[in-house]
Amino acid sequence: MSLTPHSERSQIVKVLQVIDETVDAKSFVFATEWDYQPGQFVTLRIPSDLTGSVARSYSLYTSPFDAVRPGVTVKRSPGGYASNWLCDNLSEGDEVEVLPPAGAFVPESLDVPMLLLAAGSGITPIMSILSAALSQGSQHIVLLYANASDADTIFYDDISSLEASHPGQLTVIWWQAEYRGIPDADSLAAVLSPYHSRATYLCGRDEFMAACKEALRVIGTDRSLVHQEIYASLSGDAFADVVPHETTDAEAADAASVTVYNLGATFTIAWPRDRTLVDVLIAGGHDVPYSCQSGECATCICRLSKGTVSMDVSDGLDPEDKEDGYILGCQAKPTADELEVEY
Repeated sequence: MSLTPHSERSQIVKVLQVIDETVDAKSFVFATEWDYQPGQFVTLRIPSDLTGSVARSYSLYTSPFDAVRPGVTVKRSPGGYASNWLCDNLSEGDEVEVLPPAGAFVPESLDVPMLLLAAGSGITPIMSILSAALSQGSQHIVLLYANASDADTIFYDDISSLEASHPGQLTVIWWQAEYRGIPDADSLAAVLSPYHSRATYLCGRDEFMAACKEALRVIGTDRSLVHQEIYASLSGDAFADVVPHETTDAEAADAASVTVYNLGATFTIAWPRDRTLVDVLIAGGHDVPYSCQSGECATCICRLSKGTVSMDVSDGLDPEDKEDGYILGCQAKPTADELEVEY
């Protein structure tokens, strides 16, 4: 039975291939073509007898520059309904509802020296960035990849092949806990010190990313060079469209003014005090990214360059993001009269 989209933004795609990566991880390749950037993710709608559905975001492991169909990798998590359902039930030929690629975990340039840090299934967006950088750039790349053991290592053969075919461009540091122990800040700093001035991208469990960030601080990596991917279980309905809301005279009289810089376009609109930025932009006919609408996925992330806002929820931002002026458009409400926002 064919699925029906639950959103104007979503689409139904067919599973072209299922790849067993490890005992606990599978990759799902989709029979579709997307315009996406390395490091981005898609959100899948997964059926549930209890709630009707749940939404979960999974990174694309593929590169938009390779002649391959896009795919995501899913690793089972203990007690994780969505990951286990996908690995147990989704087969070749099945259909799944998907929101378009999104996310800001994207390199500013693919032709600069990079340091890529991944642990476990955190390799998924890193793999996309690595493949893209090797094909589109010529600079040296170092990948540190931590796992419990060889058997738990997703993409082991693929990464080994890339290392063999790019001997002067790619250096892989395999970090298996069964041989080297669990990576901590001190042990990571000792290994990463030569690469302190590189654009750095990291993804993995919270403990791993915390250790990496501390190691990078110790070796003197400028914070502006460090980028991390954050995932959260989505509690809101990511597949619900924003319903345009007509601004009342009272709202207009007290509205703030926001200038938006979005994909080369610049415009200024009224921003009512009790409305989120995504609400007013969508109502104004502007195409801006959003997904969960609950402040968890960071799809709607943008930078506030002037003014102040309040946010009820900001789980999708880490402390460094907030310090650098980033906000979540689905949560932000103006607390100043004039604001400027950059996407």
